[in-house]
Amino acid sequence: MLWFQPYTLEDLKVFVPNTIMEHIGIEITELTDTSISGTMPVDKRTHQPAGILHGGASVVLAETLGSLASVLVLDRNKHICVGLEINANHIRPISSGTVTGTATAIHIGGKTHIWEIKIVSDKGKLVCISRLTMAILPK
Repeated sequence: MLWFQPYTLEDLKVFVPNTIMEHIGIEITELTDTSISGTMPVDKRTHQPAGILHGGASVVLAETLGSLASVLVLDRNKHICVGLEINANHIRPISSGTVTGTATAIHIGGKTHIWEIKIVSDKGKLVCISRLTMAILPK
């Protein structure tokens, strides 16, 4: 198991109130031994003016999942994590429904974590792929 301790989806609800997750409807839906997944609606909250998913909203989902994954890896009494760099390739547009992102570790080190986040449509088509680097700092 990748996580510092066993977590349940219920445990993760503490991270939602008063955040962008709550504001745009991101929900954490799955936590495996090596990945975390969540959904985000594609609607007026996440559209760009052309009526398709805003690339920035995809980045919000990606950074949310990768950042939360890093938090779960760490002993939060000893370390904090902050985003250092994120990139995203927007593969195809989507105008409605829900997207699902899944973050998996590429590198878990003492000073950095690197996550790959794949975001897919309801039909399983790749919408965006992102890579997030987190800096690990002493608390």
